[in-house]
Amino acid sequence: MPYILGLTGNIACGKTSVGQMLLASGAQRYIDADAVVHRLYEKDQPIARQVASAFGNSVLSPNGDVDRKALGAIVFSDAEAMKRLEAIVHPAVSRALQAELQQVGEKDIVVLDAVKLLEGGSGALCQAKWLVVCTQEQQLRRLIQRNGLSEEDAWARLRAQAPVEPKKKLVDVVIDNSGTLEETRKQVEAAFTHFCEQFVY
Repeated sequence: MPYILGLTGNIACGKTSVGQMLLASGAQRYIDADAVVHRLYEKDQPIARQVASAFGNSVLSPNGDVDRKALGAIVFSDAEAMKRLEAIVHPAVSRALQAELQQVGEKDIVVLDAVKLLEGGSGALCQAKWLVVCTQEQQLRRLIQRNGLSEEDAWARLRAQAPVEPKKKLVDVVIDNSGTLEETRKQVEAAFTHFCEQFVY
């Protein structure tokens, strides 16, 4: 089995940046659960058809892919709708992640980046779980800039996230990404060295 380092954190907290730092530090593979969801939302995938069946054709773009912005407008303001979506998507994501992990070298270090790492089943695959955090103001600013959202839509996404504090008790490492990139990099490198000493060497 490869060595799996689970990476989680709420939306726009900087998980991807931390993942890239881990690759630079020596991890061999980075698997992004959100990218897996993107592929599952393509028009020929069964999940796209199930999502359209559950939420209507208004959540499909003209080419037949799931329109994430239209879907987000529904689920980020309705907790029940979010639960319905997760019941469709989570099992398929778990299967897809397992398939990705089958293709990884036996002794490779894999970074598994998943917002729902702790709530879904993928956390059980990990030797260690890391949580990336930053201030809510930083999340809001990044969401508006990165996703082109209005402040109202950005807040809807932030409010739909599970609170961060309880997650801190469920992980092995908390990376504070509210400072400079260099400050984050130092935390990542130190924690990754400890991970390697604990599990790899």
